[in-house]
Amino acid sequence: MTLDPITLSVIQSGLQQVCDEMDLSFSRAAFSPVIAEANDRSDGIYSATDGSLIAQGASGLPVFVGTMQYSTRTLIEMIAARQVASPQPGDIYIVNDPYLGGTHLMDVRFAMPFYRNGELFCWLSNTGHWPDTGGAVPGGFSASATAVEQEGLRLPPVRLFKEGKLDTEIYSIITSNIRVADQRIGDVKAQAAALLVGEQRLGALMDRYGDDTVAEAITELRQRAATQMRAFIADIPDGHYTSTAYIDSDGVVNEPLEIRLAVTKSGNELTFDFSGSSAPCAGPMNSVRATTYSSVYLAMRHIFPEVPMSAGAFEPLTITGIESTFLDAHYPRPVSGCAAEVSQRIAEAVFAALVAPLPDRVTAAPAGTSGNFALGGHDPDRGRDFVMYQISGGGYGGNADHDGLANGCSTIGISKAPPVEIMEQAFPVLYHRYALHEGSGGAGRHRGGFGLDYEVELRRGSARASFVMDHGRFGPQGVLGGCDGTVNKVRIRRGTEEYTPEHLSKEQDIHLSPGDRVHVRTPGGGGYGDPFARPPEAVRHDVEMGRYTPDQAAALFGVVLTGSPPQVDPDGTARLRDRDTAQDGPA
Repeated sequence: MTLDPITLSVIQSGLQQVCDEMDLSFSRAAFSPVIAEANDRSDGIYSATDGSLIAQGASGLPVFVGTMQYSTRTLIEMIAARQVASPQPGDIYIVNDPYLGGTHLMDVRFAMPFYRNGELFCWLSNTGHWPDTGGAVPGGFSASATAVEQEGLRLPPVRLFKEGKLDTEIYSIITSNIRVADQRIGDVKAQAAALLVGEQRLGALMDRYGDDTVAEAITELRQRAATQMRAFIADIPDGHYTSTAYIDSDGVVNEPLEIRLAVTKSGNELTFDFSGSSAPCAGPMNSVRATTYSSVYLAMRHIFPEVPMSAGAFEPLTITGIESTFLDAHYPRPVSGCAAEVSQRIAEAVFAALVAPLPDRVTAAPAGTSGNFALGGHDPDRGRDFVMYQISGGGYGGNADHDGLANGCSTIGISKAPPVEIMEQAFPVLYHRYALHEGSGGAGRHRGGFGLDYEVELRRGSARASFVMDHGRFGPQGVLGGCDGTVNKVRIRRGTEEYTPEHLSKEQDIHLSPGDRVHVRTPGGGGYGDPFARPPEAVRHDVEMGRYTPDQAAALFGVVLTGSPPQVDPDGTARLRDRDTAQDGPA
């Protein structure tokens, strides 16, 4: 290497800053709360030759680490095969086809070529979650879809901007097939503007250090990421580690889907074998190959966060056995649940397999659902239609050092629920409750964090609600003797009728009238270690804070509390804990 370490570090930070500024620009300019407030988006820089990841914004969704890499690679291959028009400076391609390296149809990707001295140097790309792309139900989360066409408009790579100008004919085709189309122009311009910000900032970085120096730094950073990941993997004991994760149902057939994973560690490489997982399913819980790969990558990012964001970090990871399973969906399989739900179950399977050899790094399972809730209808006071999309947090799993975080963002990213005040201003809804789902964390020496408990009412007009969630049948897995977290709980109240959906966490086309409510309590994280090893004082504090009742303290943790405020009864606690405890994790 001819670069000195300081210059290399500065360029690495500079590339990261380019992506961070694209992220910030995208969110600040977007119209939709799911992008502007929830940050359901990502921006990155990708290789001109194979689309491999160079850098990605720190505040972008990690699940897009792999998918944007694969979608950019597919675009490059289609341009080379003359299936897509060759780029010119100022062109911006749009694509949301899940089978071309994507996720679900609502994740719309833009890609722009970046030129230096007339030569293509790299690609700038971003993804934003559009609130609606057409389909059978508002918001695109059709819980009982059996074909991708029922989920929305599928776009192959086309140039939406040609030499800097919006192609109004293509744009009109898109807006003619989606709901609340008049609001999309704000998101489209924000998404394109973010790429232009990236173009300016990356150009300035290269002007400062020179094209050859930046190119050399990119190559070196990729090699270092691979070396660093291999070094971490080398510390894992060689062996064969297995796990199983479950999905409630596919939304059509009310039976669980299984993700069977066998991880083989040999030397400084890991192989993830998904052979034996469930076959392709009828409903929307299929995952496309790019999302499956990206789910493994993001799980490893959680375990080894020190490794830089780069394609090199993925080189020591081999993924096999997904063919002929629901983790490798092909047209026309529906896929709306792949990015937000199936991806998190894949990550959960990785965590469950690797917690034994890496107990100090791997947590119990987190809530593992994005809580996708879409509500679309007509607001008579404003005289216009609306589509509201909400994601929600849940509990993180306990770990070797401490309890899990309560109401954290999903495993796949840092997206957060939009503020209640924003949602009530933008849509005809009223939140009656927005609180922690107390007691939902799985018991353990370090308990799981708590989920979210919210209840929302339609105030006026009429609307249709749909949701594609998970963990309604099986709670997030506890580890090393810890208990599972509480399941996702959904209740619908229409007039005097109140019911739980047949598929527990999935349903579509629920007609709501003013006064009707949807009540959701998201899962808590799994517990870590033997619950009877939890310090009695920590249990007492949880009860004092209202997180558990005294009866739950005795049943779950073997701690007897008396009086008010509650105090630990040492004799009663000793009697309950006088048993052979399960093998616990490291102290």
